[in-house]
Amino acid sequence: MQQYDVIIIGSGIGGLVCGNILSMEGMKVCVLEKNKQIGGCLQTFSRDKVIFDSGVHYIGGLDKGQNLYQIFKYLGLMEKLKLEKMDEDAFDKIIIDNDENEYPLAQGYDNFIARLSEYFPDEKNAIINYCETIQSICKKFPLYNLRSGGQYSEKQDVLEIDTKTFIESLTLNKKLQAVLAGNNILYAGQSAKTPFYVHSLILNSYIESSWKCIDGGSQIAKLLAQNIRKNNGEVLTNNEVKKIAEENGIVKYVELQDGSNLYAKNYISNIHPVKTMEILKTNLIKPAYKNRIKSLENSISCFSVNVVLKKDSFRYFNSNYYWHKEGAVWNMQNYSAENWPLGYALFLSPSSKTKEYADVLSVLTYMHYAEVKEWEQTFNTTTKPTERGNAYDDFKKQKAEILLNVVQEKFPGLKDCIQSYYVATPLSYRDYLGTDDGSLYGIVKDYKDPVKTLIAPQTKLPNFFLTGQNLNLHGILGATITALSTCSALLGNENIIDKIRNA
Repeated sequence: MQQYDVIIIGSGIGGLVCGNILSMEGMKVCVLEKNKQIGGCLQTFSRDKVIFDSGVHYIGGLDKGQNLYQIFKYLGLMEKLKLEKMDEDAFDKIIIDNDENEYPLAQGYDNFIARLSEYFPDEKNAIINYCETIQSICKKFPLYNLRSGGQYSEKQDVLEIDTKTFIESLTLNKKLQAVLAGNNILYAGQSAKTPFYVHSLILNSYIESSWKCIDGGSQIAKLLAQNIRKNNGEVLTNNEVKKIAEENGIVKYVELQDGSNLYAKNYISNIHPVKTMEILKTNLIKPAYKNRIKSLENSISCFSVNVVLKKDSFRYFNSNYYWHKEGAVWNMQNYSAENWPLGYALFLSPSSKTKEYADVLSVLTYMHYAEVKEWEQTFNTTTKPTERGNAYDDFKKQKAEILLNVVQEKFPGLKDCIQSYYVATPLSYRDYLGTDDGSLYGIVKDYKDPVKTLIAPQTKLPNFFLTGQNLNLHGILGATITALSTCSALLGNENIIDKIRNA
């Protein structure tokens, strides 16, 4: 009987980083992925001979010595990744309806302050205060800074700051408030809910340094999988786990879709905690805990249009754009059928084929799962595509045209540059990322009750652990740092953090 040291359920970046680290520690690892393609949000897809990213549009913290750089260096990725540094004077540009300005968010704190102060000269002190507060908050998170130790009490006070309220306390200038919160689609920001530490940890990463993956983010997943296999581990696709079975107080085996069982000493779930609890068969985890997890609110889903551009028709730029209707920066999720969309994010993907012109463009906006609920009994996978019917196709086309018309107001002539486009709805995100409602960033954090939404990697079962974006923070950086927490819990020490810091 084949027995592994660790079985990891799900090949999102959290699972792959755990597999990489633990295989480097000499453990025999097996990563199980239900889809044909590994990587979760790292997945890319190809249409009309061009590559689209499904989730990784840019990455922060990859300059020498920064947190993600150190982790990726330790994992042997840095010298192999094809990366492009974004515009140092504007990794993001915030654009607002009825305003001709493009407000830049720049890399490097001094540069960030200088560039934004050009547009808000009377608000320089507010911008400085904003930057200093972000940096001071980030220092309170040991793992984020690749430090071991640290107590909950060390950061408790900063967990309970509301993003919207804090930004409004800095300045009375409504426009600057809207700009500082302008890219909050990055974390599905909600008024009177999103903690400022979430905003800080994410924005700090991009202000430190911002990068795009040339030819797509799936290269990260492929390199991590190669490393696991090189270390005598396995990464198996088309293997959905249907049951996690506990016996005598520990997880004994996982049962796959074909009815076969796989055995290990330890197990890590990188799938959504609600899905994990559904397939975990044990009486040792109390219903109260399962109900608490199930009651947590998931972040909203999204609708995206992935555009194949005509050759040499649309000039490439190395910034992202975030647009919202005036006064709607904190209300973009509360759209109606008549005023949708209230905001969008626009990304160009760098290609090794062309530098001057873009070959693809992606536009992403919020969409509630309820809008596609009538088709929820249909499931799409990479191995079994499903036709959802003419009504669904008409829905996608109608919504795509509305969104593209709004985008064209800021980018005149865009529609003339379109060769073809492909649409993803909340059902697409549900099927490929494995959440019931296509949630973009997993469980919503709430500053009013921060403990409720923090999920520990260690469970009541001594050989069963959790990882992924739902535990602490989402995104490449968030899920990667959470993986360090999971590995430390499984190994019973934090030595791995010292190894990474000194890599």
